[in-house]
Amino acid sequence: MNTQTKDYSLLYFTLLVCFLIFTVKAVGQNETILNQEAEIKANQLLKQTVDKKIFTGVAAGISIQENRVWLKAAGHSDKATNKTMDIQTITRTASIAKSMTAIAVIQLVEQGLLDLDAPIQTYIPDYPKKKAGTITTRHLLYQTAGIPNYKSIKEVENTKAFPTLSDAVDVFKNRDLTHQPGTAFSYATYNYVVLGLIIEKVSGVTYEAYMTKNIWEKAGMQHTGVEKYKSQYANKSSLYHRNKKGKIKFANKANDLSNRIPGGGFYSCVADLLRFGEAVINNELISAESLQMMLTKSNVEKAGNPYGMGWFMYGEAGNQNGCFGHSGEQTGVSAQLMIIPSRETVVVVMANTSGSWKEAIQLSVELLNLSKEVKKTGE
Repeated sequence: MNTQTKDYSLLYFTLLVCFLIFTVKAVGQNETILNQEAEIKANQLLKQTVDKKIFTGVAAGISIQENRVWLKAAGHSDKATNKTMDIQTITRTASIAKSMTAIAVIQLVEQGLLDLDAPIQTYIPDYPKKKAGTITTRHLLYQTAGIPNYKSIKEVENTKAFPTLSDAVDVFKNRDLTHQPGTAFSYATYNYVVLGLIIEKVSGVTYEAYMTKNIWEKAGMQHTGVEKYKSQYANKSSLYHRNKKGKIKFANKANDLSNRIPGGGFYSCVADLLRFGEAVINNELISAESLQMMLTKSNVEKAGNPYGMGWFMYGEAGNQNGCFGHSGEQTGVSAQLMIIPSRETVVVVMANTSGSWKEAIQLSVELLNLSKEVKKTGE
């Protein structure tokens, strides 16, 4: 299941989000909960995804102006034990990790410790120079470096432990580039593995330590971290996969994510991802100017939703009045994070079932539409 080769850009998603951005009404300071009709509809949408066997379990949430106006879960986190999914259930975040890694890189840029346009050998001296051209940190963030994606299903469903990010980078660093850096978009999780190693080299601490102190703790994310293969986590969901015929099976061979940690090796919960979105909106992690830079398109044309620095951009791409976020899918998860700063709105969907990423995106769009239906507390 080579989920990383998928292009997360969906035309219908772009059109729907464009429509929502320009038709929703502004949310007032005291409007803090969904109205009854919208809440019922949101609950039904969530339940339907389980009833229709799209997800085994799913949790989702809507935050407006840091108010959790709606949080809900449906289905099972473990069918074998009849354990139900709840809003505290921990699941994998898959590629949503890329947005967090990108924020961490920009923090180092703000501190003057990292130059986006310097060759990556400035920070990783032993990274091989390429005949196709010079790779920069900016290229890695924009997914235009030309580093190839997973070579085989064996790398996708990795079972080998990589003790360090240097070990993980060794897997692909000697491979030829797919194109001259900066001339084409080529989505590859390995771009972000290199970024993780750059963070370590520049900061002088491990990637995990840096993320814990500068992203997760700063954002108040108490249930987010690096997934360790075969480790046990309280209230963590089992992993499921929905095949092409629509049948869901238990994914009894969980892959080891140590070959991709900065690009897709985290666990989290709905409340934490909402908090991450809120921290981005409120400039708690990077400045508004830096966020605007991240949401500026590269000079490389890309079909579908443009990609900024660690963000897919939907609707009014390239500015903070639009919607941006990231999709995620790997063994045992289909997820979506969406952020609209102008409305101070964050929507998160986390399902414990891979093979259903389109449905996770669709659900997030429908919840975003419902997020305009709010009322004042006590009405």
